[in-house]
Amino acid sequence: MAAAHDETGALGRRDFLGVAGAGLVCTIGGRALEVRTQADAARADVAAAALPKPPGAMSAPPGSLPVDRLTFAAPGPQPGGVAREHWIAARTVRWDPAPSGRDAWMKRRIPGPRSFRAYVYQQYSAGFAAPIGPATMPGPTLEAEVGDTLVVHVRNADERLRQAITLHPHGVRYNPEYDGAYLGDFTRAGGFIAPGEEFTYTWEATPDSVGVWPYHDHGPNHTLNTFRGLFGALIVRPRGAPKPDREYVLYLHSFPPPVTGRARAFQCVNGRTAAGNTPTLTAKVGDEVAIHVIGGDSNHHTFHVHGHRWPDAAGRPVDTPTVGPNEVVTARWREDNPGRWLYHCHVFAHQDAGMAGWYIVDP
Repeated sequence: MAAAHDETGALGRRDFLGVAGAGLVCTIGGRALEVRTQADAARADVAAAALPKPPGAMSAPPGSLPVDRLTFAAPGPQPGGVAREHWIAARTVRWDPAPSGRDAWMKRRIPGPRSFRAYVYQQYSAGFAAPIGPATMPGPTLEAEVGDTLVVHVRNADERLRQAITLHPHGVRYNPEYDGAYLGDFTRAGGFIAPGEEFTYTWEATPDSVGVWPYHDHGPNHTLNTFRGLFGALIVRPRGAPKPDREYVLYLHSFPPPVTGRARAFQCVNGRTAAGNTPTLTAKVGDEVAIHVIGGDSNHHTFHVHGHRWPDAAGRPVDTPTVGPNEVVTARWREDNPGRWLYHCHVFAHQDAGMAGWYIVDP
């Protein structure tokens, strides 16, 4: 039974837990909004667009503590490090999760209509002069070495949804100014980038940042906008460490009906569904291969590559590790097995609905 709610989509206290497991719940402006349909999503967008810009840390909002009024300087690189600068715009794009219209593995047609209004982080040249290539999902992979800083200029370039966004990183060190999280009355500048505005984040790549990490929107409407595509990855390596010969980032995620307005969810890898649309990974015998897999929705997934196994963090051989929401697993090996291989989530409902792709290894 659907939870009872009023015409605005607001949930009563007794409804909240039941709905949380069945659909999206977005808390905006003090109200928990049930999001089951595209019309519900539109109401959430209206609520997010109506939020006023928070006053900032120095205005002493009610209930503030001395720590809320601290000021912070932007950190610089450590000796031997560099500042790695990026220009990223958050913008909406028309997105088709299956541009070929077919599933090349299952040999079936993927019926339409499929396209919808997605939300992406797109990389630009210095000063936002011009986009660097087409819009992608996930957004640009940001790379650094220990001792570097990542200086990330983010522009809210969307004119359709008219709501604030942010860019919140995992794994790196930052002070409260660069958290990129909306905190209600306690929000700092980086936690509310209004339409047409820009903010520059500065994050430090410390020794305990080595690894692969997600980033995503953490603004007032973060749940819905992350499901629309506002996510990406960053990679921090030890200073001077070589890159693998082949390196890939794969987000396992879904587009639910409230996001797309379609009758079913699309099970995706990097915003695409079904082999022939999802990324086709390539390597050749002798390559060192690293595939970084991130859980990009509220589900648990697994990652399986036919014909391959690799050591987990404890050194045990695995071939189907589990990855939860915003968790990361890395499959890494020296390639020695040529052929056409399938990779996929081994949750069968996800696999059969399109969370799969090709891995091609040349001799």
